[in-house]
Amino acid sequence: MELRCPRELDPRPSWTLGDVLTELDALQATRLAATPSPLKQPPEWASSAREKAFVMRVEEDDDSEEEEDNSDEDARAIVTTGARFSCNDLELSFEESEDELDCSGASYNLMEKRSIEKSVLLELEREHQLKIQEEVRSKLSSLEVCHQNEIQRTVSAFARLQKDAESRKELDRKLDVLFQRRIAEVLDKHLSMVQSDHEQKSQILERRIKDDAAVEEAKRREQSMKDEKIKQERTRQEAEARQKAAAKLAAEAQKAAYEAAKKEAAEKEAAKSRAEVVSTSGQISQNSIEIKSELPGIKVYANSSALKAESRGRALHDQVPSNIYLSKDYSRYDRQIGKSISKLMPTTDSVKARASELIKALDGQECPRPIACRLFADKMISIVKSRNPKDKTFGNLAFACGYVMLLVTNQVPDAMDYLLAEFHKVCMYTVPKHLHALNAQARNTDYFRLIGYQEEDGKLQSTEAYLVNVAAYVKLYAAMIQTEIKGVRHPHGLAEGWKWLAMFLNSLPAITATAFALHAFLKTAGFALHKKYGSQFMKILDVISRQFIPALKEQGSKVQAEAISNLQNYLDDKKYLEEPEGQYLAQQLLSKGYM
Repeated sequence: MELRCPRELDPRPSWTLGDVLTELDALQATRLAATPSPLKQPPEWASSAREKAFVMRVEEDDDSEEEEDNSDEDARAIVTTGARFSCNDLELSFEESEDELDCSGASYNLMEKRSIEKSVLLELEREHQLKIQEEVRSKLSSLEVCHQNEIQRTVSAFARLQKDAESRKELDRKLDVLFQRRIAEVLDKHLSMVQSDHEQKSQILERRIKDDAAVEEAKRREQSMKDEKIKQERTRQEAEARQKAAAKLAAEAQKAAYEAAKKEAAEKEAAKSRAEVVSTSGQISQNSIEIKSELPGIKVYANSSALKAESRGRALHDQVPSNIYLSKDYSRYDRQIGKSISKLMPTTDSVKARASELIKALDGQECPRPIACRLFADKMISIVKSRNPKDKTFGNLAFACGYVMLLVTNQVPDAMDYLLAEFHKVCMYTVPKHLHALNAQARNTDYFRLIGYQEEDGKLQSTEAYLVNVAAYVKLYAAMIQTEIKGVRHPHGLAEGWKWLAMFLNSLPAITATAFALHAFLKTAGFALHKKYGSQFMKILDVISRQFIPALKEQGSKVQAEAISNLQNYLDDKKYLEEPEGQYLAQQLLSKGYM
């Protein structure tokens, strides 16, 4: 830090206090060493002096101000009283010394006589020296005061700096506490979020565990119910066996008495059986006659074996009334079966779940087996009405239905007869069969209902909608035929499909409806038939190419161009070498699940 002092007294502002003191000592030494200018040479009157009244020695001490004052007073006394003494000779001598001014070399005789001008000059010189000394002292004291003030200001500045440092430390401490608090809040918030997430995951896991436990409990209860039913059935069979054994023992005991009665009863039973066979054959012939008599002018195109199979299926189908689902006793089963089929999707899990539900429904003890099979067949075939056949996903759904029908009929074989009877009822080309009107009078409303036209808002549907339904029913029938699952026996498989195709081409005429049905069948089951029969199937395709398609073209405008183009494109593009969409994946997954 720099001392504040007047610029005229401090030509070097960067001086320290030691430099100032050193400079003052040098100035004092120079002043003491210099000879006063008026008296540089001894006066003439002093050289001849022989006597001296006294010798005056002037000593100056910088450290003692009182001695300087006394010297000044003595000097002034000498000057003022110099005229009173008789100073004949005055001799002054100055010697340079570091601490004092010694006048021993040349002394002045104050009593000697001298001129007043010289005395005045001497006095003025002495006053000038004293004045300089006083100015130096005043400057020194002012410098010391400035130094002390500067020291105080420095101390206060240091105090302020220390106070600022302490306040800064306090501020930093507060900021650090605030920062630590914020870190703690953020950490607490993060830990709360982590804990909340962990709790949510724990709850989800607990719910899953509870759901799994509920499923296991349901399975256990279902198994226990099945075991209980098996146990009851076994108990019942044992009771029946005991009853039979008792009856057998009783019969053996009375064998001799009832032998004649048994023979008579056997003869009556045989006669009754023969009568039933005769009545059944007569009824079938009567039915065929009734059809011809009720609808004159209609020609039937079909194979005799196919017509017989249709008649057997119709007789079986008619054993259960068509409105059985309206009964209060069986409406619940109808809704249960319909709900299960409506949830069917073309996925492996859905097929397995729906098949299990339907098998369980058909195996129920409360609903008779024929009624349950009739309800199952109606709901399964009616999926063509409930779903949109024009949708591209209907093909995948048809394959899914084929797997469900195979799995259900494998466990409940009677259901296949009802499925075939329902197919023959809704679409005559699944027999295969075609009814041809010989004249315009025969092409009435009853004829169109007979060949499969459905009513919409009291009116018969359009021919385009009818052809779409024909293709959908045949596609569903072909999907059931071509479905194969390893380890599962198919009661109506590819062999029946090969027989159907042969009868179709041999018996049915080439028209628009038969062309749509044939294309739908080949598109769905052609790959499986070609894979199994190979060159024989290629002969069938050759028959279609050389005979069926030309016969279609000969009819001209009576046949839709789409029917011809569909078959021609199928043969030209060799679609029978490509797997149908939705068939291969489902078959692979189901094969693994039922191996």
